[in-house]
Amino acid sequence: MLKIENLNVKYGAIHALKGISLSVDEGAVVTLIGANGAGKSTTLKAISGLMQPSEGSIEYQGNNIAGIPAQEIVRRGISQVPEGRRVFANLTVAENLDLGAYLEKDKAVIKDNFVKVFNKFPRLEERKNQLAGTLSGGEQQMLAMGRALMSRPKLLLLDEPSMGLAPILVQEIFDIIKEINEAGTTILLVEQNAHMALSVAQKAYVIETGKIVLQGTASELRESEEVKKAYLGG
Repeated sequence: MLKIENLNVKYGAIHALKGISLSVDEGAVVTLIGANGAGKSTTLKAISGLMQPSEGSIEYQGNNIAGIPAQEIVRRGISQVPEGRRVFANLTVAENLDLGAYLEKDKAVIKDNFVKVFNKFPRLEERKNQLAGTLSGGEQQMLAMGRALMSRPKLLLLDEPSMGLAPILVQEIFDIIKEINEAGTTILLVEQNAHMALSVAQKAYVIETGKIVLQGTASELRESEEVKKAYLGG
């Protein structure tokens, strides 16, 4: 479904991604793990059109989408849940969700999308008229995920969904990620919590200073001494 080859991204003089290659099969959960500043978020931003690669290809469903505007990427079926949630604090929950469906003109489809999101996140329905800025961190994460799902993506990019959440909420968010995947959405998950990421993914990549240094099945990486030492506290 997604194939990245020799992707290079530069921020001015900083070479953030140095020739990374990875692939995501349709229906899978693939995770990209690594320390802060390793290039995880930059990878997602390049896929979703928020950053322009200096070199390399990003092939999605057989077409190279590198350099295509972000709104066109969404139209093609890719949605991103940004790091830090980035909800619109001064808008209600319902208004935030509505913005996620901005490309959809059919009101019946939008209504159906609301029903699906509220089924997955009942707390959002309870708080639909509440300002997003007054929600707890966990609820804001649910809102950010719900907003991305309003466009019915085929591929969902998740950037650090567990960041800043209490352990009990982290488990809840990861249970929801599994549900979203089981309902048919392919997921590329960027996450510092390697233990949780490897528990839901089938395939995993480790990125360090802009380069992929390890890859394999999630179970292989769980058993890797390097991964245990660096990311699993082993």
